[in-house]
Amino acid sequence: MTPLIPRRYWFIAAAIACGTAAILLWMGRPLICACGEVRLWVGEVHGPHNSQHLIDWYTPSHIIHGFLFYGLGWLFLRRNPPGDRLIAAMAIEAAWEILENTDRVIDRYREATMALGYTGDSVLNSLADMLWMIVGFAIARRLPLWATVALAIGFELLALIVIRDNLTLNVLMLLAPIESVAAWQAGG
Repeated sequence: MTPLIPRRYWFIAAAIACGTAAILLWMGRPLICACGEVRLWVGEVHGPHNSQHLIDWYTPSHIIHGFLFYGLGWLFLRRNPPGDRLIAAMAIEAAWEILENTDRVIDRYREATMALGYTGDSVLNSLADMLWMIVGFAIARRLPLWATVALAIGFELLALIVIRDNLTLNVLMLLAPIESVAAWQAGG
């Protein structure tokens, strides 16, 4: 039986999320989609609703973040309580959500990845991404390693097949863009 993480850690995680939301609002990120709606699911990748609502094709990437952060916590914070690992994962995900929504990274996404019209995330989407990371963290805490790896591969393959993008390609194209990959992602 996996022990529960005490409430105090969840309060700290919630405070990190609230602090992240405040920073994103201060940075000028919209609270919700400019369309004025809040949608549960958006399946369109190249439209104005991507990264603006609760769930989209990049949600599996954030679940995988949770898998990875759980693994890193297990490697480097093994002697610490699971709550410390949760807080570390939240801090990393929060830092990413803030960094991802800077003008520099938004511009980098537009020039180096398939996110041609990307304008950044809404605050709601960033908070949802953080929640999905927690879901991934919780899954990784409970499943055996082989099952977590299989689930991550399944998520990556699903996104690759459906939208020609996934976490692996996203990182690759941000750090070292490859023209042939960009052409394939664009449908060429």
